[in-house]
Amino acid sequence: MDVIQHQDRTGDTMVARWPQQGTSDIRLGSQLIVEESQQAVFFRDGKALDTFGPGRHTLATQNIPLIASLFGIPFGGKSPFQAAVIFVSTRTFMDLKWGTKEPVAFRDQELAMVRLRAFGKFAIRITNAQLFVNTVVGTRGLYSTESVEDWFRDVIVARLTDVLGENLTSVFDLPRLYDELAMGLKARVADDFSKYGTELVDLYVGAITPPEEVQKLIDERSGMAALGDMNTYLKFKTARAIGDAANNPGGGAGDTVGAGLGVGLGAGIGAMLPGMMREAMQGGGGASAPQPAAPAAAPAAPAAPAVGGAAAAAGTPAFCHNCGQKLPPGSKFCPSCGTKIGE
Repeated sequence: MDVIQHQDRTGDTMVARWPQQGTSDIRLGSQLIVEESQQAVFFRDGKALDTFGPGRHTLATQNIPLIASLFGIPFGGKSPFQAAVIFVSTRTFMDLKWGTKEPVAFRDQELAMVRLRAFGKFAIRITNAQLFVNTVVGTRGLYSTESVEDWFRDVIVARLTDVLGENLTSVFDLPRLYDELAMGLKARVADDFSKYGTELVDLYVGAITPPEEVQKLIDERSGMAALGDMNTYLKFKTARAIGDAANNPGGGAGDTVGAGLGVGLGAGIGAMLPGMMREAMQGGGGASAPQPAAPAAAPAAPAAPAVGGAAAAAGTPAFCHNCGQKLPPGSKFCPSCGTKIGE
């Protein structure tokens, strides 16, 4: 007596064919053993005759009436016939991955057109073995779990664009919409899965991200928002670039900044930096910060108009017209606030 069965030792096999290639001689009275998490589809000449659930089945005319009508029962019901059995696992396959092979174009409300990549996981279960074999395995010749996973991954990605267009207006709203997008995508592909005899049990969105260059622009925008306005942000960037040039006058950022600042500015950059940084961080661009009063013990303020390059060159003591700090002889910049003397 012949015994036909398939035992999945890995637990990862979705479809298994017996025999692996072609057909085999099967005698009436042979035993077909189907595991608890399996269904077996009986084939002859490429046509599905019957589907068997879990248990032990005797291949006889009363169990497979189509065989009797197609072949008759000559030779006392013992004649062999060519057939094949496809075992289909009905367990839930989890940890299947989906993702976009190429970025998906999306019209963003704030960034205009942007390309998005998305990935996540899904879980499926085969609910109709004969329909699944006829529509997926039979027509596409897919017998491996990897091939079936690739097929359903493409189905999910194909519906992603519609779901994004209907539920998302800007990539800045993505963090709070992952669950809604996953539910919408699952509902959209449910019919696509069911027509192949499968059920989409779960679907999760891992991440939806724009390209790296767009992420850098978003970071720049966040930095500008943290400082307040465009004027303040530009002052901050300029002050930081000048600081980099002062710390590295021989190359790198110093070469780039030096082209616009001129030769010989390195000596005064260190003195200018504190005042520029303070003005940027205080949100400068409108009215200037209140000027501190001159020290009480300082000489009379009327001497201040004499401040300038000539007075500094002559060694005459002077005071900063911005903060009132006493200037060393020959100073071109205030050591306290960085203001250029003579402006």
